[in-house]
Amino acid sequence: MRKIRIFLASSNELKAEREHFEIEIYRKCKAWFDRGIFLHLDIWEDLSARMSSSGSQSEYNKLVVASDIFVLLAHTKVGMYTAQEFQHAFGQFKSVQKPFIFTYFKITNGAVDSSLLEFKQELHNLGHFYSPFADSNDLWNQFSKELERLELAKFSENLFTPIGSNTFNQTASKIYNINHIDNANFS
Repeated sequence: MRKIRIFLASSNELKAEREHFEIEIYRKCKAWFDRGIFLHLDIWEDLSARMSSSGSQSEYNKLVVASDIFVLLAHTKVGMYTAQEFQHAFGQFKSVQKPFIFTYFKITNGAVDSSLLEFKQELHNLGHFYSPFADSNDLWNQFSKELERLELAKFSENLFTPIGSNTFNQTASKIYNINHIDNANFS
């Protein structure tokens, strides 16, 4: 059984999204059990509150750098601990190309904290595009696709396939009527 560690970082304002994400991760875990893959999710609600000689956050950061996948969620702010977890994940990524890092920002039309704008600018400076999401279902749909891509690469390669590049031959003629396809060949 291969254990894939996922660390989910976010502030308390996204509690409902974290709970939905956790449910979906364990559904995926059950579905992948026969493939020999166990998805282990670390979220701050599940971590110990016991005092550490180096501080509780340093214990969380150890889990971040040990993770295979790091997911950051943000909405109206990026808390200092969430930002710190990202920094640890990114530092580890620069050294060993892991964890795979994903950043998702819940769409908001309201006021946002300057921490969110600063973090988005930091991502921009790194040349990283974050993914917006509308709700928990949209978030899961996007992340589930990423899990599928990672599983195909056996969670070992950080491959980035640009949109429009095909790994297989694909041809199709124009569809004029959904009930009638002139020609399609997918090999």
